[in-house]
Amino acid sequence: MWRRSFSAEAVALKEKKWDALIIGGGHNGLTAAAYLARGGLSIAVIERRHVIGGAAVTEELVHGFKFSRCSYLQSLLRPAVIKELELGRHGLKLLKRSPSSFTPCLDGRYLLLGSDKEFNHSEISKFSKHDAEAYPRYEHQLENFCKFMDPLLDLPTPETLRDNSSFSGRFKHRMHQSVFWACCLRRAQSLGQKDMVDFMDLLLSPASKVLNNWFEADVLKATLATDAVIGAMASVHTPGSGYVLLHHVMGETNGERGIWSYVEGGMGSVSLAICNAAKEAGAQIITGAEVSELLVGEDGSVKGVLLNDGTRLQSLVVLSNATPYKTFVELVPGTVLPEDFLHAIKHIDYSSGTTKINLAVDRLPQFVSCKLGHPDAGPQHMGTIHIGSERMEDIDSACQDAVNGIPSRRPVIEMTIPSVLDKTISPPGKHVINLFIQYTPFEPSDGSWKDPSYRESFAQRCFSLIDEYAPGFSSSIIGYDMLTPPDLEREIGLTGGNIFHGAMGLDSLFLMRPIKGWSDYRTPVRGLYLCGSGAHPGGGVMGAPGRNAAHIVLQDLQARR
Repeated sequence: MWRRSFSAEAVALKEKKWDALIIGGGHNGLTAAAYLARGGLSIAVIERRHVIGGAAVTEELVHGFKFSRCSYLQSLLRPAVIKELELGRHGLKLLKRSPSSFTPCLDGRYLLLGSDKEFNHSEISKFSKHDAEAYPRYEHQLENFCKFMDPLLDLPTPETLRDNSSFSGRFKHRMHQSVFWACCLRRAQSLGQKDMVDFMDLLLSPASKVLNNWFEADVLKATLATDAVIGAMASVHTPGSGYVLLHHVMGETNGERGIWSYVEGGMGSVSLAICNAAKEAGAQIITGAEVSELLVGEDGSVKGVLLNDGTRLQSLVVLSNATPYKTFVELVPGTVLPEDFLHAIKHIDYSSGTTKINLAVDRLPQFVSCKLGHPDAGPQHMGTIHIGSERMEDIDSACQDAVNGIPSRRPVIEMTIPSVLDKTISPPGKHVINLFIQYTPFEPSDGSWKDPSYRESFAQRCFSLIDEYAPGFSSSIIGYDMLTPPDLEREIGLTGGNIFHGAMGLDSLFLMRPIKGWSDYRTPVRGLYLCGSGAHPGGGVMGAPGRNAAHIVLQDLQARR
């Protein structure tokens, strides 16, 4: 029945010439589809898997348990996307976590952090009075830096104008550049010279230097440092890791800056809400259909796409939500692209140190260091639980293992338990647990991720580490699903397993993303655009690349007409 239904859809797709086809039904592709459809274009989204969402997806992998299989927290989704697409009306419900962070220590102490300033002061004072006084100033400075960054996220970059532009086009482009840089200058002036110098220091410095300048307690610095390395094959001592620290605190939940939340129904509910907005506007979403090649005419412009089953779909433009590597190396015919462009795309840093384990458990972990007398879920279960990172040196040691080719002997683990707030994803009395784990090389030197015993050995290593903090945790596991870097590449389409579609280093941001000279979502193939995390402003469940790319497409099509 499914095949007959898809065949009918395929015929309808084939017979129509679309205004735009979107490769990949991840959240950015769906966001682009929603904005383009609202702009009056005929849109079809082509998704390879059986389910939409890409890395923002909910899947029932153990009976009765619904996992946010890849991404697992929400904060970065742009307020403009939530408001303009009316995602609340389309089913998006955010569940604020309080407290937001828990770090247990093997010496019997623990650190809880949240949005309550007095609570944070009391918690941090257990380790350092100096740090308790400094922490509000640290948060205030990061908040100011985030306000400075906000306009850069919601606007296309002021990319250098290319050839073949009309006088009117060149004039509009100069005006856009002038307005953009004038806005940046005004914001820089409002910060003042001291804060601008501090901002540049944050961007260029290792996270360890930034945090050592602010604080003295190891556990506080390590807790904050995890945000600087998450998703990256980088250490806290890597220059530029300070920016990733900022990137992960620039989001918000319901207007509250820096607050991360669970999503009722899992992260797939984010994608579903955007999908509903896109379909309401007229977009068509096709799953179980894989694009094998981009169709390019003799004039060098896009004509459509070729599916794996041989179906040819025609369109004026194509937007790719795939990674830059997948888009330009695997889908675009090799003779179409300039050699220097293709060379640069191939040499983007797609490395990953990330493994995700999703677990179904029959009870909550009980941490030796934090017995607060709650019969079920306590504050220690609400937020992100930091395992194996009591000092920044622990994080660096774990990273060095992966650099040397082996999975971390004592991995850095971020544990979240969304079922303590979201009662829709697990049976009563049981729970869903997410483990975001670093560091795991793509090709280990001491084994292979294709070897079931090797995979099981690493999983048990992670569970045993958690047992040190919460004895008996391993015995609570009903079942689990593990995605190593090669799994993330094969299952989700993330080149190298990189969750950001490419590293978020200073050499690959803003005007340098995905590569220098091509940061405005356009590509050397006329009519082909990037709309995924490999484009500005980068990774995370933001929706900004999809929204910005859609605006560029609408602008270009209006000019052509």
